[in-house]
Amino acid sequence: MKTLKWWQQAVFYQIYPRSFADGNGDGIGDFPGMLARLDHLVELGVDALWLSPHYPSPFRDCGYDIANYTDVAPEYGSLDDFRRFLTAAHDRGLRVIIDLVLNHTSDQHPWFQASRSSRTHPQRDWYVWRDGSPDGPPNNWVSIFGGSAWTYDEATGQYYYHAFLKEQPDLNWRNPDVKAAMWHVVRFWLDLGVDGFRLDAIGTIFEHPDLLDHQFPLTREPIIDIGVLSGEEIRQILQFQIHQAGLHELMQELRTLVDTYPGERVLVGEDENVTFHGDGDNELHLVFNFPLMQTHALTPAHIRDNQALRLTDLPSGAWPCNTLGNHDVSRMWHRYGDGLHNDALARVHLALLLTLRGTPFLYYGEELGMIDLQLSTLSDVRDTIALHQYRLLTEQADVGHAEALQHVLARTRDRCRTPMQWDRSRHAGFSQASSATWLPVHPNYLQGITVEDQTNDPQSTLSFYRQILALRRRTPALLAGDYRVLHSHSEHYLAFLRHDASSGQLCLVLLNFSAHVQELTLACNRPEARLLFSSGSRSEPQLPLPSVTLVPYEILIAELDPCAPHASG
Repeated sequence: MKTLKWWQQAVFYQIYPRSFADGNGDGIGDFPGMLARLDHLVELGVDALWLSPHYPSPFRDCGYDIANYTDVAPEYGSLDDFRRFLTAAHDRGLRVIIDLVLNHTSDQHPWFQASRSSRTHPQRDWYVWRDGSPDGPPNNWVSIFGGSAWTYDEATGQYYYHAFLKEQPDLNWRNPDVKAAMWHVVRFWLDLGVDGFRLDAIGTIFEHPDLLDHQFPLTREPIIDIGVLSGEEIRQILQFQIHQAGLHELMQELRTLVDTYPGERVLVGEDENVTFHGDGDNELHLVFNFPLMQTHALTPAHIRDNQALRLTDLPSGAWPCNTLGNHDVSRMWHRYGDGLHNDALARVHLALLLTLRGTPFLYYGEELGMIDLQLSTLSDVRDTIALHQYRLLTEQADVGHAEALQHVLARTRDRCRTPMQWDRSRHAGFSQASSATWLPVHPNYLQGITVEDQTNDPQSTLSFYRQILALRRRTPALLAGDYRVLHSHSEHYLAFLRHDASSGQLCLVLLNFSAHVQELTLACNRPEARLLFSSGSRSEPQLPLPSVTLVPYEILIAELDPCAPHASG
């Protein structure tokens, strides 16, 4: 196998710190709790952890409104707790990357408090301030979270810009002092030993300096949730607020800074645009393949089309990065389930993620088959963006309570952020709190959706995850091999090859996405292949060729003689 960087071989696992493990019994996850559960992640077989924000924050956007970039929120512990967690992770061979929000701060950050104190304050220009127009705000830009992107500050008589909530004012990255301050933040965490950053909302860092009005045909109703618009409509309405000039030069500067540190520190961009790879080696290391997950159903046709486009568009030297879930979307079990075969489909979808070319990102709890929690009342909602949209709907769009509530409960991100389910004790072993946890635990923990219940069950989802993660780690073709599609017109199964030129290993991957038996014939002049994995009841170590029968939702991975000719047919 050719030599890969650690982040090319790794499987990343996202932890939502508030929901993973509570070490002090206050109902909120924290670093001592996470440290105590690290062995689960080692046994699972992942290689690196991505932590959602752990910084001090008023929590107006669930921690993405940062009030101090160089500390730990008290509810999560202390900076010393972070150090102990990082050391313990490294001692176990786990890398750790953290969320970094470059676009904005909290309105409670000392920088913004100083900036808004006076028009003449030296930090006034650290944020984007403008005079209003005769009709109100400087222009018609909208917030990604709904409503205007401008908020009037009565004390200084100007508007400040915020791509997201009004409590998240945008930094002015055209000010060199802002860049210097943020590069200090980057060095602070790299000096502590973190292995890199997942960069939040990088596409919004710059906005058009001329503040041009967008030309989207607005109705008289305010845009409350741009998420209901099409991709093209979103691009049109945000045309002067995202992906503006200067962004790639900034990412190149950040990459240069990060590359001065040893150990191949990594930058992962929350964006789907492959141009953030730069020339393949001078901007971001990884950029999420969001188009793969942005579909109602993961069909073989969708996956083939996605891979054909994505792998072609990547600059030479760039490395793919795939995911099917995170803290902002419905859990994989719900998101791609058909209502009848969700468990089986979830396993096929994991196998897909771990056998495609590129670095996979997993989301906590998926290894148990954790599912969305359906809330029923507004008082149960903790997702501040959902509450913000409820207020906009009822106060600005004249929507009644029942309709607004239905909209919020159907879209709130709380559904996928519930506490990790460790065992059948109180609060699923997540917390020893005497009262409620910060979000309710999903009640299905009493039905065996826990680590303890599934650890020694060879048929469990957890055992499946451990088995296929171990297979990926020991199979060079699945780590480094190129990707070649087979049977490009099949509607119900996906067939492809992974070939590692360095080791010579050639792997066949067959995934049945249907509830029906699939019969296929491979163009191969060898009578058999060596079976590496099958979720079906195959007892023989060899797979007869060229005809293969897949049982419903079967996952089949086999090693072929690399000298055997094969067709893409």
